[in-house]
Amino acid sequence: MQKKLKEAYHLEMDEAIRFYELSQLDCAFHHLERAHILAQRYIIPHTRCHWWMLKVGVKKRSLREVFGQLTRIIASVLFSRIWVPVGNTGGANVNPLKIMPIPEDLKKILSK
Repeated sequence: MQKKLKEAYHLEMDEAIRFYELSQLDCAFHHLERAHILAQRYIIPHTRCHWWMLKVGVKKRSLREVFGQLTRIIASVLFSRIWVPVGNTGGANVNPLKIMPIPEDLKKILSK
């Protein structure tokens, strides 16, 4: 992972964890989605995003999110280096194979 991409990923993850610890779960999830977009092609950071999304799902008592993240954790380990749906935010609220637009600020980081 390139330096700028790694810094952006860690910034999003740090914010996500901070909001999670404050029980501001929607804000935490927003930052996890952004971290997911940045980390999709890297097995460990990608899987870490899904792990934290799973934790949010458990804390919210969302069976849909918990089940969705369990399957995505497995997929992130198996497929991150092979193929990822670019821009996909990683939540159980979206099809795991759906290609999605990348926010402009993240697009700049990913294009470097």
